[in-house]
Amino acid sequence: MTAATIVFDLDGTLVNTAPDLIASLNYTIAAAGLAPVTYDDLTHLVGQGAKVMIERAFALRGIILAPQALPPMLSRFVDHYLETMPGDSTPFPGLPEALVRLADSGFILAVCTNKLENLAVPLMDKLGLAGHFAAITGGDTFAMRKPAAGHLIGTIERAGGDPGYAIMVGDSDNDILAARNAGIPSIAVPFGYSGEPIESLGADRIIHHFDELTAELVREMLEAR
Repeated sequence: MTAATIVFDLDGTLVNTAPDLIASLNYTIAAAGLAPVTYDDLTHLVGQGAKVMIERAFALRGIILAPQALPPMLSRFVDHYLETMPGDSTPFPGLPEALVRLADSGFILAVCTNKLENLAVPLMDKLGLAGHFAAITGGDTFAMRKPAAGHLIGTIERAGGDPGYAIMVGDSDNDILAARNAGIPSIAVPFGYSGEPIESLGADRIIHHFDELTAELVREMLEAR
């Protein structure tokens, strides 16, 4: 039987990327003379990738970004983010140890993020985390992205796993909805960037630290399906 797959969101789940997302976004919108965003704005901005984040930042300042203005803004964001990576982004407490523990227990590990793939992969690599994962997919990897089930299912299959034997770990409604749409159990973490109380997302479990993400918990959730 194929080993069980544990799929993780990236921003706000595996890694605290807030400082660098904000820095690159503010660098981007400064070209248009917009006032900088703050950490308090983050939950309204993230979750659907860089393009949407830029559009939302303009909307936050009462401006609708013209379609033709988006590509150069996106290029500015991507260039800055790549040049400064990994910046101040750090794995959440207990994550590296949890990844080793879960891999040693025989689980397949994967990342399913709405971040652009060409930003997600080098970030994970520079943080020394990429080697733990059988697949890292982004919001532009497939024809759909979270909360569409196809993004999560495609990630599991690319990792060599079985969508019928997997769980999703995330910090937002995109993650929990993707899991629900795919018929996959979910675990929510409260230390990310959700704009809603984590208890309201309807995850099967909530963990408050990666020390709680044990092989026993994963097996228990899979057996309860």
